[in-house]
Amino acid sequence: MAPSRTDKLDIAVLLPCYNEAATIGPVVRGFRAALPDAAIHVYDNNSTDGTALQAMLAGAHVVRERRQGKGHVVRRMFADIEADIYIIADGDGTYTPADAEELVRTLLTERADMVVGTRRGVHDDAGRQGHALGNRLFNLLYRMIFGPDFTDIFSGYRAFSRRFVKSFPAVSGGFEIETEMSVHASRLKLPVSELELDYGRRPEGSHSKLSTFRDGAKILWMFAMLMKETRPFAFFSAISAAFMLTSLGFMAPVLAEYFQTGLVSRMPTWVLSMALMMISFMLFTAGVILDSVARARAEQLRIHYMSLETPSAMKAPPLSDTGPIARPGRGKADAA
Repeated sequence: MAPSRTDKLDIAVLLPCYNEAATIGPVVRGFRAALPDAAIHVYDNNSTDGTALQAMLAGAHVVRERRQGKGHVVRRMFADIEADIYIIADGDGTYTPADAEELVRTLLTERADMVVGTRRGVHDDAGRQGHALGNRLFNLLYRMIFGPDFTDIFSGYRAFSRRFVKSFPAVSGGFEIETEMSVHASRLKLPVSELELDYGRRPEGSHSKLSTFRDGAKILWMFAMLMKETRPFAFFSAISAAFMLTSLGFMAPVLAEYFQTGLVSRMPTWVLSMALMMISFMLFTAGVILDSVARARAEQLRIHYMSLETPSAMKAPPLSDTGPIARPGRGKADAA
């Protein structure tokens, strides 16, 4: 990394941990070697295996977060720590600390607010086929709902600007926090980048805390809630369409009978179909109104994001540093 740009920046490495005593020591030492001037913070989430002690022995600042869940830990980290650049990784040793330098370089050179270290080979080495299949399906679903900004929304290895961290609301409590980060960037149309990195296997003695079905259900619920909050028109329109199709299904035989005989013998069915149609109209109207509210909220978040100061070392170099700018139509004769 160019010393002229990074020497003036405060870099914080954030490591949320739960029962990672077997790996946290080498991970902390690896980040200390990769980023000697960075402050390394380990937030222990009620570990029972000596994770906090191993992190302290390796030289990290250790804080305990009692609320269980990665989302709670990340929210506490982002609130507590002041820095210019934040790097977040897992304490299980699956991410290579040496890649942190490249994440920072990409953040600076592309002037991004978030760089995601996409996991090379994660679909092959996810441990269980359920995890690999879930990765593919949820990434596809994300691109369908929120846009094509990301190809690996579950990566836990990321670099952030201060603007991103201090404008990120962080409402989720568990592993779905990565999804929320991605949606926040897509919602505000923040400059983001992806960097493909190697993804390692857990060493002997380290075990994954993920549950294929339980955490998959939580992430799916988070998708629905974030869609409701950020794209209410699409969310309520989809539900409205479902009610309308159900209403038409009940209504069709009643109308067919009426046109044939002039009678309505199944009055309860007709009443039910009309009630479902009214609900459909109300949901559609709610979507239209809430879409305006969501747009106003996004504008307020964008204004707050723009009000946060960018460190001078992260700004583009002044024009004078790149030499004089040639102007069309001005040659030597004009200069004379």
